[in-house]
Amino acid sequence: MAMLACPTCMKKFDTTVAEAMPFCSSRCRQVDLGRWFNEEYGLPFEPTEEEPLLEDSSEL
Repeated sequence: MAMLACPTCMKKFDTTVAEAMPFCSSRCRQVDLGRWFNEEYGLPFEPTEEEPLLEDSSEL
């Protein structure tokens, strides 16, 4: 029995019976997805000459 902590709620759960890996439940998986959609999470970005950092269009 492998135990893992859910990245959303931090509850320990059995990975052999979890259907929403790496989350403990479908609810925690949906909460995580919602955080991505709300831009609470993001990937680091280093601007380059080919892909410059986009400026706020309201300042134009």
